[in-house]
Amino acid sequence: MKNIQAIKHEQHIPDILQAMGQVHSVIDGHGLDRTLYHLVLLRASQINQCDYCIEMHTREAKEDGESIERLNCVKDWYKYDVFSPQEKAAFSWTEILTNLDELSRLGELRAELRQHFTDKEISLLTVNIAMINLWNRIRISEH
Repeated sequence: MKNIQAIKHEQHIPDILQAMGQVHSVIDGHGLDRTLYHLVLLRASQINQCDYCIEMHTREAKEDGESIERLNCVKDWYKYDVFSPQEKAAFSWTEILTNLDELSRLGELRAELRQHFTDKEISLLTVNIAMINLWNRIRISEH
């Protein structure tokens, strides 16, 4: 009989997971806007279908003052006027770095991002998106 039970990563590599978790406090130290922080984490988690992360980031966003109405619009953000042009640019960046299926648009999206963000802020968004994709994959592996 095959053992198909999920691996409990916290039991086997707690030091690695703890080190990964510390990256978020370093990102916070650089001043990435908390609203953007939550929105991109939630959107990437939706794309990756990580229910654990969707629930956690929705809760954290609400705790930081985000409205449930806006959070309910994140999945189809491009259909709603509740998001600023800056937030919409961040969503586009999140989607391209999560799906990796339209990489030919990277330059175009970087130009759009630069209308709303400094290069440092784009770097912070990028690392934030990369980290949530890593976390999503770890959590999904436990399903």
